[in-house]
Amino acid sequence: MKYTPRPYQAFATQQILDNEVIIQTRGAGLFLDMGLGKTISTLTAINELIFDRLEIKKVLIIAPKRVAEHTWTEEIRNWDHVKHLITSVCIGSEKQRVAALKKDADVYTINRENVPWLVTYLGGKWPFDMVVIDELSSFKNAGSARFKALKLVRPLIKRIVGLTGTPAPNTLLDLWSQLYLLDRGERLGKTIGNYRQKYFSEGRRNGHVVYEYNLRQEREELLGPDINEAEIYDKISDICISMKAEDWLDLPPRIDNDLKIAMPSEVKAQYDDFEKKSVMQLDDENISAVNAAGLTNKLLQFSNGAVYREDRTYYEVHDLKIDALEECLEAAAGNPVLVFYNFKHDVARIKEKLKKYKPHELGGAKDIDRWNKREIPFLLAHPASAGHGLNMQKGGNRIVWFGLPWSLELYQQAVARLDRQGQTQSVINTHIICADTMDEDVVKGLKNKAWGQEQLMQAIKAKINKYNNS
Repeated sequence: MKYTPRPYQAFATQQILDNEVIIQTRGAGLFLDMGLGKTISTLTAINELIFDRLEIKKVLIIAPKRVAEHTWTEEIRNWDHVKHLITSVCIGSEKQRVAALKKDADVYTINRENVPWLVTYLGGKWPFDMVVIDELSSFKNAGSARFKALKLVRPLIKRIVGLTGTPAPNTLLDLWSQLYLLDRGERLGKTIGNYRQKYFSEGRRNGHVVYEYNLRQEREELLGPDINEAEIYDKISDICISMKAEDWLDLPPRIDNDLKIAMPSEVKAQYDDFEKKSVMQLDDENISAVNAAGLTNKLLQFSNGAVYREDRTYYEVHDLKIDALEECLEAAAGNPVLVFYNFKHDVARIKEKLKKYKPHELGGAKDIDRWNKREIPFLLAHPASAGHGLNMQKGGNRIVWFGLPWSLELYQQAVARLDRQGQTQSVINTHIICADTMDEDVVKGLKNKAWGQEQLMQAIKAKINKYNNS
């Protein structure tokens, strides 16, 4: 297929190639919204750097597993101007990864979980002139093994490009480690401690443990004027570009649909009792993100229709969402439906109770190909496994959420598998919600575009206060 870049794609490619600051820094951040073609824009630059400018020889692409396995190789096959690039997919057993590394290729892809292994295996013999991090935000944790490993070899990398649509999915603290990989600390500081001290103040804490840092709005006199989000972004604007899909793409309008289910009185009574007993085990003063997440997961499980026991078996409490999902499948009238779930017992129950619709759980790259050929009418996927970089817009336009995640990033990325460039129909995005349950708190958080963890904490505190005052 002939590649005719759209203006924003050409601009993104030139940022990698010709931006003088980026060339000196050797790092570029493309904060492009989902569907704006980050992959092909980057491949176009890679092709020119290898074959026209002769600046690099080998490129390593680090990505989520399915993206590393499928998306990059598929894009290379699709476009005439880059299809001569030889690829090697370094995924699988250690023996398979080693064999793939020994293959003579231009582009090597690996999943981000194997970055520490790769750095250890190669030692000081780092062969890659250029590194592309697809979903740079997955390196937001400065304490993670993958960040520490890549930081170790960063001085050996001639060029590095970070791609993401969500550079700060939770807080601007997430930016530091991502920018460090691009510029080795030139813009936001050499350590996360210095960055945190300069721009943030401590929020919630339990003894010596700080759970939250807030962007500092008032600066000490010696440090100058008030700081805000714009100042941090201004510091990185010379090596990072940001584009929103709504400014560049003319997609069919998406239809978001809340399918609310009223619990029968006896089921609602069970839920209320379950919620009260669970909530009263927590203390408002000592609530943490960990125990708040544990409680909300229990309540969301109940809303979905089954709850895990301590031994990881589960007991069923209702089939309300199963019935609602069946209605959605019937309304689709044979058109493919992509269903996102939260828990493993969701999958087991859906497969058992709706087997006549031939549900298929998303596995590897072959499933994505089959979906795009419209060979899978009913596909089950977890948003964490289908949430980044997968092109699935050819397979259909119907999404059903059996259970919603707290993470705004996961939600947006999952929806963007269908609602992206190349989609010719309005995406129908349906949320199955049990009324007056934790489901509604999650929907509220997502619609308000609040950070998932903060919204989660506030929801639990509200419930603690409700029962303490009752």
